[in-house]
Amino acid sequence: MSYYSGPITDHFDGKRFYHPGLPPTDKSPFDILRWQLFGKHPKYPDTIPSRSGIKPDPHVATLRITHIGHASLLIQTAGINLLVDPVWSDRVSPFKAFGPRRRNPPAVALADLPPIHAVLITHNHYDHMDTASIAAIHAQHKPVLISPFGNDTLIHKDAPHIPVQTGDWWQSFPLSPDVRVTIVPAYHWSARKFADRRQALWCGFVLDTPSGRIYCAGDTAWRDGKIFPDIRSRCGEPFVALLPIGAYEPRWFMDTQHTNPAEAVRIATEICAQHLLGIHWGTFQLTDEPWDEPPRLLEDALRQHQGTPIHAQALRPGDVWDGPNPRK
Repeated sequence: MSYYSGPITDHFDGKRFYHPGLPPTDKSPFDILRWQLFGKHPKYPDTIPSRSGIKPDPHVATLRITHIGHASLLIQTAGINLLVDPVWSDRVSPFKAFGPRRRNPPAVALADLPPIHAVLITHNHYDHMDTASIAAIHAQHKPVLISPFGNDTLIHKDAPHIPVQTGDWWQSFPLSPDVRVTIVPAYHWSARKFADRRQALWCGFVLDTPSGRIYCAGDTAWRDGKIFPDIRSRCGEPFVALLPIGAYEPRWFMDTQHTNPAEAVRIATEICAQHLLGIHWGTFQLTDEPWDEPPRLLEDALRQHQGTPIHAQALRPGDVWDGPNPRK
């Protein structure tokens, strides 16, 4: 079964999506076996410190970003409340009893969410697309749901009643008279099982708001770096960039799909972001770096970029970031 049917483009061959001009991201079973047999696999603590029990305000006129955990974010701006990649499940896996488990609870309980107007899904990996959470949020709030091509098919397998708006890279959707979201490229891939690799598209998002432009990269690698000046050129310089800083080791396996902290700083510099908020670390053990290494390496990378006017913070689950007045 194919997830998406549409015209052939420079990044869709009629069956699968790909990165034009770049080698494929696909890893072989041998690569996966090599990693599992010879990787470092550091032991994570059973619980990782975080803040939970947050009860957000229902209406935020300026800009507030709450880190729910891992890549899940509550963004509140201009009276619009939206969730990016909401995951409330205990495991990010096709199996309820196996797979990476949470080391801290979601910072906001589902019952304590403010009215949710939109849900944005960057791609279909289990740590970003949790159909059980999507269904629970839709039942309570009936938000607009936006994702790139093919992901509606997957969501409808588990929740056929949920409307999903899908689009291609560079397509924009209005969320209100003051807030607009644009789907933008990312260097990544997609799959829910072994045989469906790259049948659905992956992306980041750019939000245009009265309080400043927000770039949420989703999962991305650096690779040749060409998409980042393109995003800046087409969408404008962001006020704040939400960038992944975890799940990067071993580099021989991960460098085509996830950035390390130094590459996150490089992206923020390339797109001329004023603020870098590091996410995608400290909740699930997905890869081989120690759980507390990403914020340390982020500080190291910033020291090496002295003179670059970027304010950076590695967000822990439960951190709430209130945006200052953006640069005019």
